[in-house]
Amino acid sequence: MTETTTHQVPQPIRNGHGATDNGPRNKQIDLQNPDILVPPDTDSGTLPNLKFSFSQAHMRLEKGGWAREVTQREMPIATTLAGVNMRLKPGAFRELHWHKQSEWAYVLEGKCRISAVDQEGRNFLEDVSAGDLWFFPQGIPHHIQALDEGVEFLLVFNDGNFSENGTFLISDWFAHTPRSILAKNFGVPEEDFSSIPTSELYIFNGRVPPPLESDRILSPTGAHPPLPRDVVLPLVVVGVPVQLADGAGFDLHQSG
Repeated sequence: MTETTTHQVPQPIRNGHGATDNGPRNKQIDLQNPDILVPPDTDSGTLPNLKFSFSQAHMRLEKGGWAREVTQREMPIATTLAGVNMRLKPGAFRELHWHKQSEWAYVLEGKCRISAVDQEGRNFLEDVSAGDLWFFPQGIPHHIQALDEGVEFLLVFNDGNFSENGTFLISDWFAHTPRSILAKNFGVPEEDFSSIPTSELYIFNGRVPPPLESDRILSPTGAHPPLPRDVVLPLVVVGVPVQLADGAGFDLHQSG
């Protein structure tokens, strides 16, 4: 057990082993990680870092909100998972984008509207709020827009090397595609693309969208399956409430 001084400062001493640490040091972090400061005597060798706080992650600040990530870069043992924490102001967008990793999400606070288009051209539009989940399979274009109270959420990707800074953004694609090709693809005059952004937007301000039903667009190739709402199962493990979501209740889930 960690020994302390009269001022309750933890010291790296256990049963006569170790010695005091007079600094410089971060005492608050030591208090939060007692088993790192004073490892149990059952430990053998040096364990890899198993925790990395979002508070220590670089914050990317944009006009419409912020994002920060913890990947294998910050925590080398995380080879199969990467996490992103993001907040959007009311009406702000995380612009339409896609990536080769699958995406799980958990809404921490607020509400947002999410959309996606699958490989068959079917579109999906739904509002989610605190406690809801979403799942986007790899390669599916999708976007997120905060509703009137803003939104904060946690994203989890099935690749430790994933980075928010490396997703494929539609604004970046437009900026690097000849206007003649864009015009032919969308069936509109080239002049309609005269004022498109010259670089990526990523997160940007917008207006709070109208009610969901008035924002829907009927897809000519059919409707995408709705987002399952009751996928989180309440459990109690050793007196502690736990919520579980897996493929049994989330039919769209195809990735571990």
